Amino acid sequence: MRKLAVFPGTFDPPTLGHFDIITRAANLFEEVLIGVAFSPSKHALFSLEERVSMLQQSCKELPSVRVEGFSGLLVDFLKEHQAQVLIRGVRTVADYDYEIQLTGMYRTMMPELEIVFLPTSGNLSFISSTLVREVFIHGGDISAFTTPEVARLAKELRAQK
Repeated sequence: MRKLAVFPGTFDPPTLGHFDIITRAANLFEEVLIGVAFSPSKHALFSLEERVSMLQQSCKELPSVRVEGFSGLLVDFLKEHQAQVLIRGVRTVADYDYEIQLTGMYRTMMPELEIVFLPTSGNLSFISSTLVREVFIHGGDISAFTTPEVARLAKELRAQK
């Protein structure tokens, strides 16, 4: 039986911290599914399709990684794909505290789920999508915080809007 691990998030935009977690997860699990969440409450800067495309372009060299958008409850997405493992990235103590709360919710709704926390590499722990989004909104260059593919796609999208 394959071991499918899901790494979910809004990825608005995907950052080097996300790719750190994705790359390391790809080395740990047979298959990694990146679940890009449609979350109306977060008021995403990039559309779901744009975020999926950014991740697909950036992960094309990782054959065991695939990307799919979803809406609704994460546990429903996990069950739909028969995922056994949920990957959560943590950057800070605040992230950890929040993730521990979520773990309780996920385990109540899906007791068979294994949850793996992967800390972001130290040199990337200061990068958050929120901060990268702010740089982008104000016309700044985000290439130091994300992959070349994401920076290029974001620049193209800015030119179209």
